[in-house]
Amino acid sequence: QVHLVESGGGLVQAGDSLRLSCAASGRTFSGNAMGWFRQAPGKERESVACITASGARTYYADSVKGRFTISRDNAKNTVYLQMNSLKPEDTAVYYCAGRSVAGLGYSVNAYNYWGQGTQVTVSS
Repeated sequence: QVHLVESGGGLVQAGDSLRLSCAASGRTFSGNAMGWFRQAPGKERESVACITASGARTYYADSVKGRFTISRDNAKNTVYLQMNSLKPEDTAVYYCAGRSVAGLGYSVNAYNYWGQGTQVTVSS
């Protein structure tokens, strides 16, 4: 099993940037696809971005395409989410998730393990 710990959230103004990190423990990280999800109050958890085990392929939700970048460093067992040009509608708890296969996963149900989440608040 893999344990995930997110960091890097905070309170920023619209237009600012944040970089989220997700540190993984466990021996299988490099073989697992990873994703970032977010959940705003009163809304369902939604996919933001995901990346294959090798890092060769990525996926982004339309709402963040061109502003967010997902990446991973398998040597450091860490996945990142660089968020630029933040908007108030990006405000949510952001979760890191992993799945026990190498390919992209687009839904909550595609992931086997989750971090505890980190709050991102964007003020206007």
